[in-house]
Amino acid sequence: MSPQRSQLADTLHRLDGKSYGNYKQITGQYTFGPVTLIVDRVQVDPFASPSKVRVRVSRADAGFPADLTTGRLDRIAASDYLLRVGNGVIRRDHGRSINLGRPGQEVLERTNVIIDDDGFEARLLVNLPARGRRILGHQAADTVTRDVIDLARAMFLYDNIDGQALADHVQLLRDQTELRDRLGEDDLVGFVGNGALLPRRSGDSDRPMDAAAAVPFRSPASLERTFDLTSGRQVTGMAIPRGVTVIVGGGYHGKSTILRALERGVYPHVAGDGREWVITEPTATAIRAEDGRAVTGDDISPFINNLPSGTDTRFFSTTNASGSTSQAANLVEAVEASAHSLLIDEDTSATNFMIRDERMRALIPADREPITPFVDRVRPLFGERGVSTVLVAGGSSAFFEVADLVIAMNAYVPADVTQQAHELVGVTPDQLAIESSDAGPDVFGDPPPRIPTADALHPAGKTKTAKAKGLDLIQFGKSFIDLAAVSQLVDPEQTNGIAESLEYMARIFDGKVSVVEALAEIEAMLDAQGIDGLTGHRRHPGHVARPRAQEMAAALNRYRGLSLIPE
Repeated sequence: MSPQRSQLADTLHRLDGKSYGNYKQITGQYTFGPVTLIVDRVQVDPFASPSKVRVRVSRADAGFPADLTTGRLDRIAASDYLLRVGNGVIRRDHGRSINLGRPGQEVLERTNVIIDDDGFEARLLVNLPARGRRILGHQAADTVTRDVIDLARAMFLYDNIDGQALADHVQLLRDQTELRDRLGEDDLVGFVGNGALLPRRSGDSDRPMDAAAAVPFRSPASLERTFDLTSGRQVTGMAIPRGVTVIVGGGYHGKSTILRALERGVYPHVAGDGREWVITEPTATAIRAEDGRAVTGDDISPFINNLPSGTDTRFFSTTNASGSTSQAANLVEAVEASAHSLLIDEDTSATNFMIRDERMRALIPADREPITPFVDRVRPLFGERGVSTVLVAGGSSAFFEVADLVIAMNAYVPADVTQQAHELVGVTPDQLAIESSDAGPDVFGDPPPRIPTADALHPAGKTKTAKAKGLDLIQFGKSFIDLAAVSQLVDPEQTNGIAESLEYMARIFDGKVSVVEALAEIEAMLDAQGIDGLTGHRRHPGHVARPRAQEMAAALNRYRGLSLIPE
């Protein structure tokens, strides 16, 4: 046992039975052979947040191949793999005393495990044991000087891991990223690989349904596309082009399942998930109705105008939006946040926002109806702004007239029924092309930038930093930001990242910087500095995953204290 290891163990044994506050004596750095242990912060009592502990191993001692751990993308993949290795060790051997974070089916950039030029580091949350408020020093010595060190050795010594599994994990992310890049080059919104298993185990589980029960995906021949990747891998499946795509079918036949897979397809998935080759363009944003949300300064005039109250909907605010108003706000905010495609399910949409049938149009003339339904705006949205739509519709044929592609799901099997749908409503592809390129006045125009005030994110009485409360809630000062309707959040650590991004935005906004400019600045910083840049490169920032700009914007827009510079 090294002197430093002996010193830490002796200290913990000596603290046995003393009051809990004495644990602070172990703060510091210790050497355990190739493993460096850093105790950054000790919890103040047994019921407080866990202690923050890091373990590091140098590159020379770790012995990992440089070609798997040098590039930015490879480091994300390798860190994710090592996080999963460590998580498996913890679940098997250490129960709740050590927390490294529990990754889901997606590969996300995180602070949990970091690979840099110097070596490998894991950021742990450790519950130091106690009986009441008295230190259990002997047990703590086992946890800190044995279990934590064994965990570091299991994760960060290359000889202790499955090298081929690591290489496969890294290569899969490389291939998924290449295919995602190819979508943009080929004017595609998404891709669903043949053989994909889209159904999940249950409504509250993201794990794949048992392969014996799930129907493997198979592309219609007319939409099938093969990609030859530089690694030599060949992937074949259904390519969804830019434009307006409508997915139809009977209830429980897989419409919402494929849309949900496309929502999650903005993230890479691990091997065995079933959705490894469901790849969606990275800005695709799911929108829905969201009764009761706050709206601040949105231009919803393309959808809602000429209100009886005379309210100007070009700079619209409310503390309690209706279903149609909230969905209009969600849509224009997604476009503001640079979404190139929208994912919409009629089941979670406001009917009067989506469609208005001929009988209703006859009974309530347009000059008495302030809502222009989405069916009348979906083609101008594509033609003017280049924003595509993938829409699930089960109860109305209204979107057939404006759809470039119609896919029918039957027992989870897709069919291209575009020609039949167009024949039913009497439109041709040429008519759709003319409508998309119509040179008439722009419906969407170029709305002025929304510019938060300098104190927009500095509410009176705010003394603590923003804090995530699980997946769906952030406490910001005395306010709470509800993200329950933001369906593409997949991990509470992303919500931690959004909380950090709000604090970052608070430093950016000066009464001149727009929402779009702030998001772009954060994205550029993250690309340059990595996820640690969002947390100010704190030594141990806790467990934070990188959120997309679209979810950062969603949180900002739902903050009820948001204030903007008037037009």
